[in-house]
Amino acid sequence: MAYSGIGGQAVMEGVMMKNKECYAVAVRKPDHEIIVEKKEYSGICKNMAVRNLIFVRGIINFIESMILGMSCLTFSASFFEEETEEKERNSKKERVEMGVTICFSIVMAVAIFMVLPFYVSLLFQKFVVSETMIILIEGILRLMIFFGYILLISQLEDIRRVFMYHGAEHKCINCIEHGLDLTVENVKKSSREHKRCGTSFLFFVVIVTIIATMFIRVDSRILRLVLRIAIVPLVAGISYEMIRLAGRSENMWINVLSKPGLWMQKLTTKEPDEDMIEVGIASVEAVFDWKEYVESIRGEKHDI
Repeated sequence: MAYSGIGGQAVMEGVMMKNKECYAVAVRKPDHEIIVEKKEYSGICKNMAVRNLIFVRGIINFIESMILGMSCLTFSASFFEEETEEKERNSKKERVEMGVTICFSIVMAVAIFMVLPFYVSLLFQKFVVSETMIILIEGILRLMIFFGYILLISQLEDIRRVFMYHGAEHKCINCIEHGLDLTVENVKKSSREHKRCGTSFLFFVVIVTIIATMFIRVDSRILRLVLRIAIVPLVAGISYEMIRLAGRSENMWINVLSKPGLWMQKLTTKEPDEDMIEVGIASVEAVFDWKEYVESIRGEKHDI
């Protein structure tokens, strides 16, 4: 499978695709029209030397993905507001609200996936003497919370539709990366799992966190918790490098390491219908010349 460099995410009744600094959000409006908005996003860091630093680039990419993702979700949601609501928004107010939402999301994520399993694992100290076992229990609890959270939200109707658009996003990228023309029929036949998916990234974050916490051995509970939170940026940087490598390699061992993340994607992606696939295709075509790309892949295969 070739590497295209494009990525994206599902939004409300739509798909966002990003290629370098260009991104496009395609949304199926209530009247069934597909609207596409194309923009540029240069990111939070303009210094290319810093942006390309190993591990640091993962932290930057994670923050930028959250900012851009929230912006795209806000854009897609604007088409499904009640007619009585005010359509025009103050852009400054919108940016403030987005910033607050992102900060709140980070705080909640840390509380649920870091703080909660840490304190619950301490209850086992009454029965377990080994500190290593306590850390493993904490890691297992973190995995269980992660799985449980995904299973819980997947039961919501709106989230199920987002997961279907998530499937459309993956299938479109897989279609062109396997050298196929970007048509509805070819996309339908393509896989809905992809090694560069955010779900796989989050799975790596959980696993790397478990490994990293093995090295945090201090007596103070508060300090142990603070250190766990402090390593989150490092964990994100390492996980990004793993995803980045997986997306560019077909090495057998890399594929084995990618398997759990791909299995997780069976929960976070669903099979899309043809209307959703059309939205995904519209988003890709707004930022990526897939015909030229597919021809180059076919040319490489022909040369071999």
